[in-house]
Amino acid sequence: MQRSKNDVWVGLFVTIGAVALLFLALKSANLLSLNFDSTYIVNARFDNIGGLKPKAAVKSAGVVVGRVQSITFDDKTFQARVNMALEARYQFPKDSSLKILTSGLLGEQYIGIEAGADGANLVAGDRIQSTQSAVVLENLISQFLFNKAADGGDSAAGAGTDTKK
Repeated sequence: MQRSKNDVWVGLFVTIGAVALLFLALKSANLLSLNFDSTYIVNARFDNIGGLKPKAAVKSAGVVVGRVQSITFDDKTFQARVNMALEARYQFPKDSSLKILTSGLLGEQYIGIEAGADGANLVAGDRIQSTQSAVVLENLISQFLFNKAADGGDSAAGAGTDTKK
């Protein structure tokens, strides 16, 4: 009887450990959000969202103030529509602006809010007009290489002409 009682306790601790590991895995992968605060939904349109994903952080001054709720494609404007759930305790002016930023050099992307100066605050369903798309590393590299190739072509053409008389 003593052995079966020990087996129950060991089984209980193993189960609690497995649940704790599952919780940590979901939390670290940003797939689990245990936030019971009330939120309000605002949306914005971006020309390019890069690698932004649903449940990505929405930050202001480095503080997480909400999460990306959903991302859809608008086939009329050919832009990405991003819905964000902002915590109700954080109020932002209607003329606030959004940027898609990256944590570190190659880290995950998040949305940064810069507060505006309008007297009226955002309410549920509002659309933020001022947005700045993500900086895509591949586009920067290709633009740099294209500019270098263009500069090299000009200097090569100038080097071939002789101005001596």
